Amino acid sequence: MIETDQPTATLQPAATPRKKKHVLAWALVLLVCVALLLPLYHRTQSTQDLNPSRFGNNGNAEVNEASAAAGSMDIYLDALGTVTPQNTVNVYSLVSGRVLSVAYREGQMVEKGQLLAEIDPQPYEAQLKQAQGTLTRDQAALEQARTDLKRYQDALAENALAQQTVFDEEQTVKQYEGTVENDEGAIEYDKIQLGYCRITAPIAGRIGLRLIDSGNTIFSGSSSTIAVITQLNPITVVFSIPEDRVLQVQKRIAGGETLKVDLYDRAQSNKLATGTLLTLDNAVDTTTGTVKLRALFDNPSGALFPNQFVNARLRVDTLQNAILIPTVAIQYNGQQAFVYKISDNNTASIQNITVVNSEQSQSAVQGLQTGDRIITSNFDRVEDGAQVTIAGAGLGSRAASAAAAPAHSQAAGAGAAQGANPGQKTGSGPAQGPGSR
Repeated sequence: MIETDQPTATLQPAATPRKKKHVLAWALVLLVCVALLLPLYHRTQSTQDLNPSRFGNNGNAEVNEASAAAGSMDIYLDALGTVTPQNTVNVYSLVSGRVLSVAYREGQMVEKGQLLAEIDPQPYEAQLKQAQGTLTRDQAALEQARTDLKRYQDALAENALAQQTVFDEEQTVKQYEGTVENDEGAIEYDKIQLGYCRITAPIAGRIGLRLIDSGNTIFSGSSSTIAVITQLNPITVVFSIPEDRVLQVQKRIAGGETLKVDLYDRAQSNKLATGTLLTLDNAVDTTTGTVKLRALFDNPSGALFPNQFVNARLRVDTLQNAILIPTVAIQYNGQQAFVYKISDNNTASIQNITVVNSEQSQSAVQGLQTGDRIITSNFDRVEDGAQVTIAGAGLGSRAASAAAAPAHSQAAGAGAAQGANPGQKTGSGPAQGPGSR
């Protein structure tokens, strides 16, 4: 038993210093962490103390305010629209032949009747000349028949010729007259065909990329397009509105009003154009429950490009004498909208409102009166019935106090100096000491 107790007694002194080392190590780690976090804590406290923007001098929440005002607000229907030209023309050749020249540049603005391309006119000039020769021959035959008819009629008057011969000659004259008219029609047709050798622009607009080159042979009646011309000014925009809003638009149109449509870019940051509503479609799209509308816009600068996606805003009504407040002042408690109303003693209270319409940074509401003061900032520090401080309300008094403080200190310093040296005068002249006499 004695032998077994002796080793146990010898191990205990070795374990005690090791525990002390662990304790000292953990204590050192804690001291280092405290030393690192203490400056950060003091910096945070100093920042909060130096930033009085959220609290007034008396500890109340410092807020900005706005007043409810009466005014008018336009009601718009927003929709995504597509710029659609009034006219888009695919130009085809009406005659076959070899292209002599192409008279337009790709992307050029062309006028109505301007030459676009020219086809070799020689075959059609030859056909015209042939038709003119046929007309001359038939006209001569007609004159001969008329002369014979006159001679036969004179002989019949003297009973020197049978009646049947005169009748046959009259029909011959009519046949030649018909042949001459047919020849004249052929000449007109050949002139038209010859005119088709000069392909001109049917409308004014922008021409697309070139689709033919000089030397190519084109054929009439083929599906090959020579050029595509798109009218850019004026131009239209097609957009859709919900079917529930159609009746509201129809009433405005039936009343003779001209509804204004504003166009904005994809980001709704730049206004592109302002136009007027032209018409509505005659049916509701059953797949989307919308109705298409078309609006007309002047586009002299070409800012609206065909098939461009734009944001259309259709003005359908105007609220008169509405109560307008900043949209940022409106808060929501579930589905109920409310604002913090400020009383005369700067006490905040919850006022439930109904938002009638919102437009940019303003909203038309019900539940407030003109001149009511409402809170527009620092809502997380405001509670119902709490006192608030209006931002900037005390700037004038604080500035006056700050201006008066240096003057008071200067006067106090001058008084102290005069008390220390009663024989010194405070005038602008030199100070008189005891030996100045």
